[in-house]
Amino acid sequence: MATTSRKDSLTYAIVGTGAVGGLYGACLQKAGHTVHFLAHSDAEYIAQHGLEVESPWGDISLPQVHVYSRTNDMPACDVVCVCLKSTMNHLLPRLLPPLLHPGTVILLMQNGLGAEEEMAALFPSALVAGGLCYVASNKAGPGHIRHIGEGNVLLGAHSNGMQDLINRIRSDFTAAGVPCTVDPSLFDARWRKLVWNIPYNGLSVVLNVETDRIMAHPSSRALVADIMKEVVLGNHACGGTIEEGYIAELMAVTDRLKPYSPSMKLDYEAARPLEVEYIHRRPVAAARAAGFEMARVEALAAELEFLDAQRRGEFAADRKTLNN
Repeated sequence: MATTSRKDSLTYAIVGTGAVGGLYGACLQKAGHTVHFLAHSDAEYIAQHGLEVESPWGDISLPQVHVYSRTNDMPACDVVCVCLKSTMNHLLPRLLPPLLHPGTVILLMQNGLGAEEEMAALFPSALVAGGLCYVASNKAGPGHIRHIGEGNVLLGAHSNGMQDLINRIRSDFTAAGVPCTVDPSLFDARWRKLVWNIPYNGLSVVLNVETDRIMAHPSSRALVADIMKEVVLGNHACGGTIEEGYIAELMAVTDRLKPYSPSMKLDYEAARPLEVEYIHRRPVAAARAAGFEMARVEALAAELEFLDAQRRGEFAADRKTLNN
C-alpha cells in the first residue's frame, strides 16, 4: 500500500509509540494516513532509523516517520490515539492540549474503566471514544515492535453525536488491515474486557504464573470463575447487560491460549507500576456506588498494591519517612 498521505483523510496522533501505538500507528501510516508519533526513550532512534514492525499481518518498515519527544512540537490532529498505560494518565492534562482542535477525537486505547469520563470533563470541546485492543504485541527494542497475534480493535463512542466519526475511524483501521468493529455500548464493552482482565491480570501477578497454570489447577480455576461472576454482577448493578454465559465463553477461550503472560505480569516483572487503579479499583468503586460490593476484586486489588509497592522498593522509602 502507498505511504503518501491522502488529503481527504483523517490525521492521527499516536501518544505512546509502544507495543500498541507503534503497531496501529504503523498500519495507519502504511495505509496512507498522516500519523504523528509521540515517543519517549527511543524518539531520537526512530527519527534516525524509522519504525519497524514484525507482524503476522505482514512486516512493516517505515524509514521516515513524524516522531516527537514533546507534544508541544506536534500539530493538532483529527484523532488522538492515547496508547499509554493508564498509570500515566495523570500526564494527559499536560500532554494532550497541543494535539487538540475543536472536534478532535480522543481515542483511549487503554485497559480499565473511567478514563473516558475524565477526558470528557477535562476537554469539553473534544469528542471522546474508547478503543479496546485485543492484541498480543510487545516492544522488542528501540523503534521495533513485535506483533505476536490477534489485534482486533473494538471502538465505542463516549460523546454524543460522533457516530459518523467513529465509523470513519473504523473504516480507516479496517482499510489499514486492522480488524475493527464498533460496539453500540462502550460501557458494556469496557466491562466485558474487565471480566477477563480483572482475574487473569491480577492472579498472574499474585500467583506468579501464566494463564495456562491458572487454568490447570482446580482451585485457581474456580477462583477465576468466582471473580468473573462478581465482575458480571458488578456490571449488572451498574445497569449493564453482560450475560452470565459470557464467563464460560471466556474461560474456554483462555483454555485454548498458549501459555500467556498478561500485561500486568509483564509490568510487574519489569518493576513498572501496575494498572490496579483503572482495572481493579475503579470497577469496585462503580459497583459500590450502585450498592454492590465486589469483595473478591477488592481483596485482589489490595494484594496487587502490596506486591507493586514491594517490587518497586517503595516500602524502604515509606519506612524511612516513618522513622524520621
